[in-house]
Amino acid sequence: MKKHRLTAIDIGTNSIRCIVVEAGANSGFRVLDDEKATVRLGEGMTATGIISPAAWERARTALLRMRKISDGLGCRDIVAVATSAVRKAANGPDFVAAMRAETGIGIRVIDGEEEAELAALSARHHFDMASTRYGLIDIGGGSIEVVIATGHHIEEIVSLELGAVFLTETFLPRDPISAKDFDKLRKHLRKTIDAAFADCDTPLRSLIGSGGTITSIAGMAMAQHQEPYDTVHGYEVLRSEIVHLLAMLQRKSCKERRTVAGLSPERADIIVAGIAAVDALMRFFGTNRLRINERGIREGLIIRSLSERGLWQSAGKQRDWLSAVKEFARSCHSDEDHGEQVRKLALTILEAMPTEPALDERARQMLEAAALLHDIGYFISYDRHHKHSYHLIRHAELFNFSPREREIVANLARYHRKALPKGRHENFARLAPADQALVGKLGGILRLADGLDRRRNRAVTALSCRRKGDTFTIDLHGSGDLSVEVYGGQAKGDLFAAAFDCELLIQTTTTS
Repeated sequence: MKKHRLTAIDIGTNSIRCIVVEAGANSGFRVLDDEKATVRLGEGMTATGIISPAAWERARTALLRMRKISDGLGCRDIVAVATSAVRKAANGPDFVAAMRAETGIGIRVIDGEEEAELAALSARHHFDMASTRYGLIDIGGGSIEVVIATGHHIEEIVSLELGAVFLTETFLPRDPISAKDFDKLRKHLRKTIDAAFADCDTPLRSLIGSGGTITSIAGMAMAQHQEPYDTVHGYEVLRSEIVHLLAMLQRKSCKERRTVAGLSPERADIIVAGIAAVDALMRFFGTNRLRINERGIREGLIIRSLSERGLWQSAGKQRDWLSAVKEFARSCHSDEDHGEQVRKLALTILEAMPTEPALDERARQMLEAAALLHDIGYFISYDRHHKHSYHLIRHAELFNFSPREREIVANLARYHRKALPKGRHENFARLAPADQALVGKLGGILRLADGLDRRRNRAVTALSCRRKGDTFTIDLHGSGDLSVEVYGGQAKGDLFAAAFDCELLIQTTTTS
């Protein structure tokens, strides 16, 4: 039976985004196509109040192309929403009618509150925010939608007319940007935000952001740190980095900003206003960390639309990282029993390392994920399966793991067998020195735990671990002959011994 395919289109002030997905068997979806067109629908609207003929034509061309892509992929449904620009434009209703007639796409104009709800749906699909008070911001060309929530409980939704295009046209008309104009912009941002959230109980633990300004911030920060991650999704940026980016970009002309690494040239003219808004929100909420959601409104539209069609059972439910990792492992037909055994043994060994400050709770979660996923490379082939596991994990969308953390998990899987980490290995060389050390320690634990289940039959029922001086001793508990497990642990204890600078002793305690 042919699977259900759906297209979602988000018509914003600056760009139109189109995503085509196929509903999965387990209440999920996979992306088939993701198309973007920078049409600047809101260009000049601050002065004229209407969608200009040029912007209208750019949008029409983009929507015709997206309709053809959708039809070519055999989509049953197209859901399209328009936000700030069409909502505000005097000729917005005419635009909606004309696009339906010319492209066959029915467009629904939504308010700022619904924009925020869709962005929140997407954020919950990627980030574990249970019992955490946080803010969600979606920055478009015309407006910013802000959600204040704890877990899945929304406290407040506010739509602010502080979009990057609107602010640029209103406050930053000159190039290069004058200090006087920039000061007026910042005063307006402070005044507007202070008034909108006068009763808000601050601070917030973190902000999750979506929209072109947000992904641009991440792209530039990654470029400055020379971090070659494949995506900005899940990336984290500190406010201090945003302050430095804003100061650097404000001093440059638009032409100079187009050459900044990590910034799309087509966003160079509006990026300063957008980042200034992000900085003002982080200042007000006392938040030091911005987490990047690359998907945003269009993915929220997909989730809600699939839910309405009975093809998505988890909309509104809290996800957790462990279940998501297990689901990914299952999709690669992994040996679940072996993965669980390695995870159990690895955690026991980790708990015997109380004096290692780097091995915190987040390190524990990365170790668990790697234990469950280390053998998924079998999905491709046995030969070099550790390297296949690395690539599968590196390109996966692991719920609530940042690009850095996903890279670490992938490296842990890479070194569960065969060669030890070396500086000449490209995957290892990409890591920061502190992360290389972490991979050595967590990778050593994983590699050892994998060896202790050499026969993949969970013969070891428990471990007793202790360190005395330079010797780390592991007693294996289980029934029957555990000599193969002792051999496996000794053969794969090399990285552990090197990382923790110890001699490894493995012995057995068997029961009949």
